[in-house]
Amino acid sequence: MADAVAVVTLNNPAKRNALSSDMRAALPVLLEALQADDRVRVVVLTGAGDKAFASGADISEFADRRTSPEARAEYDRAGEALNRSWTVLDKPLIAMIRGFCIGGGLFTALQADIRVAADDSQFGVPAARLGLGPGMFGVTTLIGLIGPAQTSEMLFSARRFSAPEALAMGLVNRVVPAAALREETMALAQSIAANAPLTVAACKVAIRAAGHSAGPEDLARAQAMIEACFRSDDYLEGQRAFAEKRAPAFTGR
Repeated sequence: MADAVAVVTLNNPAKRNALSSDMRAALPVLLEALQADDRVRVVVLTGAGDKAFASGADISEFADRRTSPEARAEYDRAGEALNRSWTVLDKPLIAMIRGFCIGGGLFTALQADIRVAADDSQFGVPAARLGLGPGMFGVTTLIGLIGPAQTSEMLFSARRFSAPEALAMGLVNRVVPAAALREETMALAQSIAANAPLTVAACKVAIRAAGHSAGPEDLARAQAMIEACFRSDDYLEGQRAFAEKRAPAFTGR
């Protein structure tokens, strides 16, 4: 971790960072730890090496873990637990993408608030070529981001989309040269980390509440976090720094 930015690396380069069951089980525990760590203000998610962010689920596990109804039910329960765990993280999550971002790897990247992609990245969902059914959580997330028409083309065709295509459809925030990917992503992360943590967290919760059919509890939590910003020391520090024409020193309190 550097400058309040934690980097999480999907580390299975021999299989282009395919998401094994062990990796999927470890992520919820890690996300909870990052949320609880006050030193962490921003999380960057990436893949090991320069070939892939993540190439999808580990297909070599499908025979044992995703074929019988009982095995599929257990696999799906683990997937649902992982999906829920992303909502635990109130801190900004940036996906730093290079190479293949496919299937479950793409759905993982969709959990990020911001996606920065290298110009050699490729995106797609090959479910239709594998004969498996895509999870509703991933489909719903994809539609919310790029709309039903673009989602239909991606899922029906099962083809790979280039980084410029992903940018044009709104799948990623920006495309940068591969050689500059880490530098630009970390610069963005550090600029966010320098801002008021309570405000950034309140923004993330408010964005999530506004982006779906939020219930009363979701709206109440967002409003409480917004109110906490005005009652914080950081709010006073922001005013002092503005008046004194200096960079603010936010503490998250």
